[in-house]
Amino acid sequence: MLKNFLTQYNAKLVTPEEAVRVVKSGDWIDYTSCLGKPVLLDRALAKRRDDLYDVKIRGNLISGPIEIAECDETQAHFTYHSWHCSSYERKLCDRGLCYYIPMVFHNNAAYYEYFLKVNVAMVSVSPMDKHGYFNFSVNTGVAAPITRMAEFVIVEVNEHLPKVHGGYDECIHISDVDYIVEGEHEPFAGSKAIVPTEIDRRIAEKLLPYLVDGATLQLGIGSMPNALGELIAESDLKDLGMHTELCSDAYLSMYKAGKLTNKRKNIDKGKGVFGCAIGSPELYEWVDDNHGIAAYPLEYVNRPSVIAQIDNMVSINSCVSVDLYGQVAAESSGSRQISGTGGQLDFLIGASASRGGKAFICMSSVYKDKEGVYHSRIRPQFDGDIITSPRSQVYFLATEYGVINLEGRSTWERAEGLISIAHPDFRERLIEEADKRKIWRRSNRR
Repeated sequence: MLKNFLTQYNAKLVTPEEAVRVVKSGDWIDYTSCLGKPVLLDRALAKRRDDLYDVKIRGNLISGPIEIAECDETQAHFTYHSWHCSSYERKLCDRGLCYYIPMVFHNNAAYYEYFLKVNVAMVSVSPMDKHGYFNFSVNTGVAAPITRMAEFVIVEVNEHLPKVHGGYDECIHISDVDYIVEGEHEPFAGSKAIVPTEIDRRIAEKLLPYLVDGATLQLGIGSMPNALGELIAESDLKDLGMHTELCSDAYLSMYKAGKLTNKRKNIDKGKGVFGCAIGSPELYEWVDDNHGIAAYPLEYVNRPSVIAQIDNMVSINSCVSVDLYGQVAAESSGSRQISGTGGQLDFLIGASASRGGKAFICMSSVYKDKEGVYHSRIRPQFDGDIITSPRSQVYFLATEYGVINLEGRSTWERAEGLISIAHPDFRERLIEEADKRKIWRRSNRR
């Protein structure tokens, strides 16, 4: 390490308790995303609860506990917000301790540059290198635009974070840092493994015929994308690429099977591109110092015009439900926030514009409620539900009963197609509901 950087490092090194003294009542604080959560700083800030009022904190896909949220149920001192809920943040929402921020990921940088206030950015980084740079690691997708706009930047050095190569904005230099915090951290346990169900596998099997050698994949969060990754690993497909906001263990499975080479990509050839990564310790080991992988800010990864440049770009995401008009609810169940808009709309638009590209939204045909009663995920019409993807942008929809294409289809064609992939037990009722809404053609066969 060059002597000048070491001198700067020691001058800026403080305890977590000293660092959080910069926070004032009324401030907006950012914890960035996923493994970027500043564990030590969060704990120290929570201890200042009684000294502070109306401090607002933003995060995204963060696992628990978040101490500032847990320590103040009155929210007189701290109020937590998320722009894409993890399972833990969803539970905070259920308790009234988290508020969702609607956004699309490709606009992440613009939100901060033009509209949002950041008094203090707190972010976990990997240890400084000899050139004075701290790596944002698997948090690269969101971190740099936030730190650029912050009045104070505090980095928390996490010895377990992988160092990830990037396209740009994967690092922050010590000259742009106000305070540095060190301390021991627990090793990352990794996210709980998602075991694909039999229905997930049936859906994945129906998507496989649409994939070609050299296709580049974006896989969303959930068991169905994981199931597809496993099936692809067992398939004859070859030379696949990765361009995704979220890198998961599904890509690792494809890589280990020799399917993921990134050789045929139009842009970032030879590089698997991602914004954030969440998965197993083995996944973090795979992305560490791997020259075959490049992390970029989401303003690049999720930009539809960038996605459209990639031939045979295939986007695969899941949803909660869809109505007979083709509207998709993917982030909430009724008014209950489950996740977030994320990049679904970004990739619907981008993949649809790609030469040979396809965008799929997938779901099981039914779900079971707490009383054990089954309900159709294909519904007559949403009434107050939060719409993630408008009917004008939805491309392919898939259930275990088939795959349909809604692009350019009329209202009756949409209703007919959706009912054809609904669970058989609900089809007659859905036909009746379509007929009531005058979107069922009179000559249609039942």
